[in-house]
Amino acid sequence: MRVLFYCQHVLGVGHVFRSLEIVRALANHEVVMVTGGAEIDFEPLANMVHERLPGLMMSPDFKTFIPMEPGLSLDEVRARRLDRFRAVMAQYRPDILLVELFPFGRRAFRFELLPILKGVRAGEWGRCKTACSLRDILVEKPDPAKYARRVLDMLNPHFDLVLVHADPTLVTLDETFPAMADIAPPVRYTGYVAARSAPGAGTALRHELGLDTPLIVASAGGGQVGNELIRAAIHSSIILAETHPHALMAFTGPYAPDADHARCQALAANHPHITVRRFTSRFPAYLDAANLSLSLGGYNTTMNLLAANTYGLILPFTQNREQAMRTSRLEQRHAVGLLAPADLDPARLATRITQALTRTTTATPLNLDGAAATARNLEELVGLG
Repeated sequence: MRVLFYCQHVLGVGHVFRSLEIVRALANHEVVMVTGGAEIDFEPLANMVHERLPGLMMSPDFKTFIPMEPGLSLDEVRARRLDRFRAVMAQYRPDILLVELFPFGRRAFRFELLPILKGVRAGEWGRCKTACSLRDILVEKPDPAKYARRVLDMLNPHFDLVLVHADPTLVTLDETFPAMADIAPPVRYTGYVAARSAPGAGTALRHELGLDTPLIVASAGGGQVGNELIRAAIHSSIILAETHPHALMAFTGPYAPDADHARCQALAANHPHITVRRFTSRFPAYLDAANLSLSLGGYNTTMNLLAANTYGLILPFTQNREQAMRTSRLEQRHAVGLLAPADLDPARLATRITQALTRTTTATPLNLDGAAATARNLEELVGLG
């Protein structure tokens, strides 16, 4: 089976790494990963070919795209992307086109996705099924009814399957997409997709780092937002160092502005127990090694926390409901702690950290086998199951 997996990143990178976990679960099949954003440092996979479309990135005000190649207009990049996408489809002729989020999101990419989806339905590249790879919670829309109609108009004619990467005991799709009853293709819950480090990876990493004290890992996802959390973690770590010896590993994010990264490095200077880096490809191992995580509430980081069985204090991104909704429900299951903006006061955060490191409650488990279930569902879609 050959799967062409379309996954675009213009803000945040968590969904890319979630998609890579699905690629790993498809180890017995060939996957063509199609991206078109900024370069991401991820481990090459034996079963995956990476095809990049001409790059687009989000503008600083989050309102439009900016071409990554100087001198090209947005229209020129769009045309080149569609031409390249068509060429990739013709070259690989996949059995399945798997699309991350669209049409529930990524609407700005409809200029290239709708022509490709129509071409698939017309048999332009042979027999090919289509599936949507969907996260658990959708962001709210100003006109929900209009949004639902738009989604259904693109989903129902063009997709054969919707895979929701969630555990329905925590959240169901109809809670954030009320028109679920009008979805024509089958909707299947896979469980959450989570990256698991290799057995013993956390212990090995602690030995590699020479740690004999608790490890706190602070992270800000892609880094476009969340630097205030990293700064607060550094300030709190300095406060705690005298009474609660520990190590802090802070990741500002691969796309953090240079000034934000430099500011965090300056704050950590002269404090040898604090290390500031942009990014690590070994993030699941760091979470496995950690005694506590401080992070935003994106899907990927949150599920990696749960897979590592590491407690986390989470500051949800406030532009929409997604992270707050997920985090609050997980807090009810004693899996994480919810941080409010006021908790970023260094003394207050130091108290929350101390409490978290000494907690005794046990979390209610979730289904975290979403990658394997996704692979099984795709196999069934083409008659291999």
